[in-house]
Amino acid sequence: MIVVTRDTGNPPKRGATHDDLGRHLRRPLERLRRHTGASLAFAGRVVPGRGADDHGIELSYFDGDVVGPLRGALLDAGHGLGGRVLTSRRATALHNYVESPLITHTYDAIIRAEKLRSFVAAPIIVGRKQIGVLYAARRSRHDQLDASLDAVADEARAVEQQLTVSEVLGMRTDEEEMELAAWRTRVQDSYTKLRGLADSVDDPSVRAQMLEIAAELAGQAPDDDLAVHLTAREQDVLGLLGAGLTNPAIADRLGIGLHTVKGHVKSLLVKLDASSRFEAVVNARRVRLIP
Repeated sequence: MIVVTRDTGNPPKRGATHDDLGRHLRRPLERLRRHTGASLAFAGRVVPGRGADDHGIELSYFDGDVVGPLRGALLDAGHGLGGRVLTSRRATALHNYVESPLITHTYDAIIRAEKLRSFVAAPIIVGRKQIGVLYAARRSRHDQLDASLDAVADEARAVEQQLTVSEVLGMRTDEEEMELAAWRTRVQDSYTKLRGLADSVDDPSVRAQMLEIAAELAGQAPDDDLAVHLTAREQDVLGLLGAGLTNPAIADRLGIGLHTVKGHVKSLLVKLDASSRFEAVVNARRVRLIP
């Protein structure tokens, strides 16, 4: 059964901004559509279903043109791409939605109405609880979906990190959240720029002073004998991970290849004894490697 809910006859282009998930999805959806070339980037939040242990996905957040009944659709658990992603708890790609043998086709009518074909999607999981699904879709078949799959998974992880930090910091007003985020971004940007400038300085003494100032921004005393030793490039990648950037965005910022970034991230996970990007950032802040 397909249930479509609308509060008004003319809903906004993007999802409601009054809920925590919505606040953290606007920019990731914009980035996802831009970086993947998707026709539409969107997300749904997990909501209670009809049964006591049941749940569904309400598609509420969008970036791009919605031409059919996709907006506000309530998807049953276990059906369609969203249901498969929630069941497997893994990012999934479909080259042709309506012909894929991997999913049920309960929602083919909606997908055909939107004229969407190729999809990538990833779950958003906070504290082992699935709270949403992030999607990017094209209105044409696209066989090379690996980069798009990585991008949607990275953005989902970034949203998870932001939501977890927000939960740990406690409830704040929207204005306080914006001020805190802006301050942290300024500190993180200053840290990253300073390290980048240090790499371009030939004078060893000046370079050492610049790296010392960067370390002070991260809260690290210059004489600290840290158990974690990173290369200069790993430190650069870690700093951008801490700022919430995705792998493609880090590659663009540092002017290196996406596979090189992935290699650095894997190395960071090992050195920081972490099983996820978020845990790596948390552990790095614990030992004052980044602000």
